Formats: sequence, structure tokens, C-alpha cells
Amino acid sequence: MARVMLALKTVLAAEDEIPVLIFDEVDANIGGETAHTVGEKMRQLAQRRQVLCITHLPQVAAPAQAHYVVTKHVKDGRTISEVRLLDKEERVTELARLLGGRSDAARKHAEALLK
Repeated sequence: MARVMLALKTVLAAEDEIPVLIFDEVDANIGGETAHTVGEKMRQLAQRRQVLCITHLPQVAAPAQAHYVVTKHVKDGRTISEVRLLDKEERVTELARLLGGRSDAARKHAEALLK
């Protein structure tokens, strides 16, 4: 459903007046070149709208102008969620993590995705 909405909103971006679009699970059951295309479509859509996307695929995340990491922990019996904007180096580290590790190869791939 998220990919159908992405397709519709991409086509209708010039016509509708919805200022913010949120996509969750847009990366379900995709990978590789399809994930790259989804990321590019969202980047295009973001030229006219604010786009928030929750993803675990580096190909979907890489085209974004900004990346945030969301963490949660329990403190005094309460669950605390935190959202933090990543700087340039942290973006590389996070994309490398999504690619499967902290190896030099993963970091180089993450850097290439961000270019």
C-alpha cells in the first residue's frame, strides 16, 4: 500500500495540497534496484513536499537530505524514545550499519550511496 501511495503522490504532487507525507514500510519485500528507484522517487517527491520515511534499506534512505536515528530505552520503568539528527559522518556510519556492518567495504558503499 505504501508503494501505491508513493506512486500516486509522485504523479499528483503538482496538484494536491498535502504538505507532509509519511511513508512506513515502503521498503517491505523489495531490495536492490527497486529499492534504489523507490528512494529516488521519494527524493523527487520531496522537491515539492516534506517527506518522512521510516526504512531499513540504505538504497531507500540514501537520497534523503537528512537522516535521523530513533532509539528507545527503558528508564525507571518507562520507555523513552529519542530522535536525533545525524551529521555527515554519522550518516555514513548508519548507512554502513544498514548495509550489514562496519567494515571498510560497507563504509565505502555507504559513501558511494550518499554521493
